[in-house]
Amino acid sequence: MILKWVLLAVGAELGVGGWFWRKSAVKACDAEPSKPHKKKKLLATILMLVGGWLFAEQLLRVIFGTEPSEKFTVSIWAPRVTVMGYSLSTTVIITWIILAVWLVLGVLFRLIVVPRMTEIPHGIQNAAETAVEYVRSYTVSKVGDLGDGLPGFLFAVVLFMVSCAAVELFGYRAPTTDITMTFALALTTLFCINYYGFKKKGVGGRLKRYFPNVMNLVSDISTPVSLACRLFGNMLGGMIVMDLLYYAMGNCAIGFPSVVGLYFNLFHPLIQTYIFVTLSLTFIGEAVE
Repeated sequence: MILKWVLLAVGAELGVGGWFWRKSAVKACDAEPSKPHKKKKLLATILMLVGGWLFAEQLLRVIFGTEPSEKFTVSIWAPRVTVMGYSLSTTVIITWIILAVWLVLGVLFRLIVVPRMTEIPHGIQNAAETAVEYVRSYTVSKVGDLGDGLPGFLFAVVLFMVSCAAVELFGYRAPTTDITMTFALALTTLFCINYYGFKKKGVGGRLKRYFPNVMNLVSDISTPVSLACRLFGNMLGGMIVMDLLYYAMGNCAIGFPSVVGLYFNLFHPLIQTYIFVTLSLTFIGEAVE
């Protein structure tokens, strides 16, 4: 207990001292913006942040006590819960919630926010049309104009995958860390590959791809496996890194994991969404060329 109070005092002293040091460094830097003054300003900022973090962490320990560390475990499969006598995966439940939220938002957007589309868009309508137009132009640049169905599908995939990433910010496991969900997304891509392949080239033209080169059939069958495992591995890896960080820091997991989470819960999923959409368009482009 004495050690907690000592560390609390040290954190307060470092934080306050770093704040005064940074204040003087900022004045010196404004008067003479040289490299040594900028270096002092950076060091003072780091000292202030470290002292503030140590003070906040020790203060919470003094108020709430220290929780015992739990055993670190990782499960490939999402946990299951019982709802009205049925055992359901949390992936299914969270997916239903995401779809319901977007359905409600879509209805509210169309009936209340933008009840009538204007010829010259402005406000939210302008932002929505910009997003839709970007997805459409990106789709056309990869596979050509195949109608509005494919950009609409990809736009829905983007919204869903971004929503799955946002779920982790609330402490829940993202559906995209479940292999069954990533396979479901990959199978929809496989459906699009064959749908647009048959639509563009006809039955004979599409089947000609497999004769005499049968390896093309193996390649097409492995496509959803590749897409699903790539997305699953990357999303699960990000989740494990965050869980390891929280486990390693224990009761000290204050502030710093949130900063790291901005990458693994936001930026990293956006990259995976972009890769998934781009690869899907690449495979569809091969089917219609």
